[in-house]
Amino acid sequence: MSRSAVTSTPVHPLLAERWSPRSFDPSYEVTDGQLAALLEAARWSASANNVQPWRFLVGRRGDETYKAVHDALIGFNQTWAGNASVLIAAVAAERRPDGTPSATAQYDTGLAVAQLTVQAHAEGLHAHQMGGFLPDRITAAFGIPEGFRPLAVIAVGAVAEATALPDEKLRARETADRVRRPLTETFFAGGWGTPVDLG
Repeated sequence: MSRSAVTSTPVHPLLAERWSPRSFDPSYEVTDGQLAALLEAARWSASANNVQPWRFLVGRRGDETYKAVHDALIGFNQTWAGNASVLIAAVAAERRPDGTPSATAQYDTGLAVAQLTVQAHAEGLHAHQMGGFLPDRITAAFGIPEGFRPLAVIAVGAVAEATALPDEKLRARETADRVRRPLTETFFAGGWGTPVDLG
């Protein structure tokens, strides 16, 4: 299923075609090679001073890590995410190795997740990032030490038809037009709200 974005200027197909489905094929198994590539892509993300504040909890459908991450999702996300092949919780170290607060931990962890999602698309997979989960439940389930904060859960797998989703609301969201705010309302130069001149 292609949902390529209608961009105002051409961008790389991996970016234009990346989207976040909720309908995943419950029979698809991500291969060891695919999963390793996703994790390696995240590992090589940019990081302030090469601190690499990210950590990931990686669960494959049917294992205990997957079940615990799925259990931490809010009910809405639980209705569809259980069909994904992999559930990954992204965790950020809120302090640097010297103990000082990290101002860039969440930003850097987000970059690592972004690389993971693009690599997923390159592998013929899709990824859906979620903020709808209970961080305290993940912290307790995995014994995450103080100073580390769960930021997101990412569902990864092969996309399925929207008709496989359990209710009409989800099916409508799955097939709705993909839209973004215009460049002129997002990218500024010279002053806030002044669009950058792109010629």
